[in-house]
Amino acid sequence: MNMMKPVWLLILLSLPSALLAQTAEQRGLEIAIEADRRDTGFHDTQASMRMILRNKQGDESVRDIRVRTLEQLDDGDKSLTIFDKPADIKGTNFLTFTHKTGPDDQWLYLPALKRVKRISSRNKSGPFMGSEFAYEDLSSQEIEKFTYKYLRDEACGDLQCFLIERIPVDKYSGYTRELLWLDQQEYRPQKIVFYDRKNAELKTLVYSKYQQYLGKYWRPQEMFMENHQTGKSTRLVWDNYSFQTGLTERDFGRNSLKRAK
Repeated sequence: MNMMKPVWLLILLSLPSALLAQTAEQRGLEIAIEADRRDTGFHDTQASMRMILRNKQGDESVRDIRVRTLEQLDDGDKSLTIFDKPADIKGTNFLTFTHKTGPDDQWLYLPALKRVKRISSRNKSGPFMGSEFAYEDLSSQEIEKFTYKYLRDEACGDLQCFLIERIPVDKYSGYTRELLWLDQQEYRPQKIVFYDRKNAELKTLVYSKYQQYLGKYWRPQEMFMENHQTGKSTRLVWDNYSFQTGLTERDFGRNSLKRAK
């Protein structure tokens, strides 16, 4: 029996263990890439959404919204948000062109003023329409927008999750870092904790009631964002999801902001 070890194995055994182990940064990026891969190929979606705003005293206001999304395989996704109710904000429309690198393009159409307002890249951390969601939260979460670090495996409810830390690349982000829990079975986001520019805990976003579409794509039926510093919260309740509805680039031009219905 030949007891001689192959040359490649001798070389491998001689390497320091630190060089053989996958780094936490590599593992974090690997998890993010897999999550993105599993949600690629849907082409476009349309959905209804109810936004429930709650202040510190418990008072609530409700907004009915429709959201259209167009997948971009060579860049970030495009989305159009249309406000239907209440009457005082009906006709307000919000258009986002997410980019893999560099600042996103965002525009808000205000029917009362009959004009389109461009959202500055320096104002992306501001609240969107009085909610606890910032403008930057509404962009598609492209891999290139963050650096990653795997922290540990951890239970999240009845599921087992990967816990990773991601740090926004954009210097104008309102967050220094985010803690993200992804379930290990389907790589769906279950929770995100956001830290402000002083690295203090700012908000927590919880995803729940996932449903699967086309046998592949998972979407939460509810998203709950709680602001720990103000006591305010925003709940998004999603309904009427449809996929591959025939949306095209023409449905997401700047002119669509004024004519979207």
